[in-house]
Amino acid sequence: MQTSTIPGKGSTATVFASFLHFDLCFTLWVLLGSLSIFITRELGLNSAQQGLMVAVPTLSGSIMRIVMGILSDRFGGKRVGVIMLLFLFLPLVLGWLVPINFSTVLVLGLMLGVAGSSFAVVLPLASHWYPPSRQGLVMGITAAGNIGTVIANVSAPSLAQVYGWHAVMGISILPLAIVLLVFSLMAKDSPTRPRNIPLSRYIAALRSGDIWWFCLFYSVTFGGFVGLSTFLPLFLKNQYAMNPVEAGLWTALAAFLGSTVRPLGGFLSDRMGGVRILTILLVGIGVAYFAISLLPALGVMMWLLFLIMICLGMGNGAVFQLVPVRFRREIGIASGLVGAFGGVGGFFLPTLLGSVKQISGSYSLGLVILATVAMIALIALRLLVVVQQGWSVTSGVTVENKAA
Repeated sequence: MQTSTIPGKGSTATVFASFLHFDLCFTLWVLLGSLSIFITRELGLNSAQQGLMVAVPTLSGSIMRIVMGILSDRFGGKRVGVIMLLFLFLPLVLGWLVPINFSTVLVLGLMLGVAGSSFAVVLPLASHWYPPSRQGLVMGITAAGNIGTVIANVSAPSLAQVYGWHAVMGISILPLAIVLLVFSLMAKDSPTRPRNIPLSRYIAALRSGDIWWFCLFYSVTFGGFVGLSTFLPLFLKNQYAMNPVEAGLWTALAAFLGSTVRPLGGFLSDRMGGVRILTILLVGIGVAYFAISLLPALGVMMWLLFLIMICLGMGNGAVFQLVPVRFRREIGIASGLVGAFGGVGGFFLPTLLGSVKQISGSYSLGLVILATVAMIALIALRLLVVVQQGWSVTSGVTVENKAA
């Protein structure tokens, strides 16, 4: 693939390799969710156990994003990305060959969760090749690898129906090996990436109030996206009596819509400002959650799920138009921490919905809580625009100047 690797001109090969890395890792990250109906049937799990099973990979991936973000800053995204892919062979082999009980499933979830930290490796890897004016689009394209949710929910249930869910773990080894080869050959660390960043800069970034607000916003947008992507198969089966393959296909379609519009969210944020776009999307997310909490007929429910996944996907792009501009030198730790809280949101959602269903017999209250959290994030964002003048409504330029 012919591409420029001159820092000012970017590196399309690195963006492509980063997209593939995140795509494959996202597929593995949500694999237990896509297989959850089969695992539940085999192990006889209750609603709370189901929610915990699909949430554990999200939690471990969230924690590892912080670690991987720091390692990427220190040692380079390519090296860390290769090591991560090599590690992921282990849980796939274990899930394929080792007898499973509920405790073992949780251990597999913790190990597969490492795949979720790809976010903190490949986004900085691609970001360092491009100027602030192109961050929204570049980060959106790279992070559109969350379309791996679609791959998992389309392929895994169908394969599990024929060969069993253990075999799906073994089959997943093949694409992992292919992506490892492609990433090793095509990805390059930018020669202009920051090096030898002192610990004091990380501490300073963590002391900034901005990064914690980004954590809140991303826990709503990305947390909602990944949480719904992992929990929807169970939700559709329990609420609307769908079979596993049908539930997987509907989940895949919803996830596809949310994944493909992420670059659009970044592009619009480049043009109109991340704050403005995020404001509109948070309104849509809150309203959609409330409407979903009414548990309407299946036809209406699917349109609502499509709408909220589109808002969540675009919201991811809007947040990460702002983050690399505000924290350009510390993008590894910033993306790791913000991404971690996004993952925490993804852990919180299925755990909340599963527990509420177990206690009350309905998902409604849990969905109302999610709508409330989205509205709190919206209020916080608008207050920041008024009170904190460093946040620009129309562009990221003011934020960049503040960071400088």
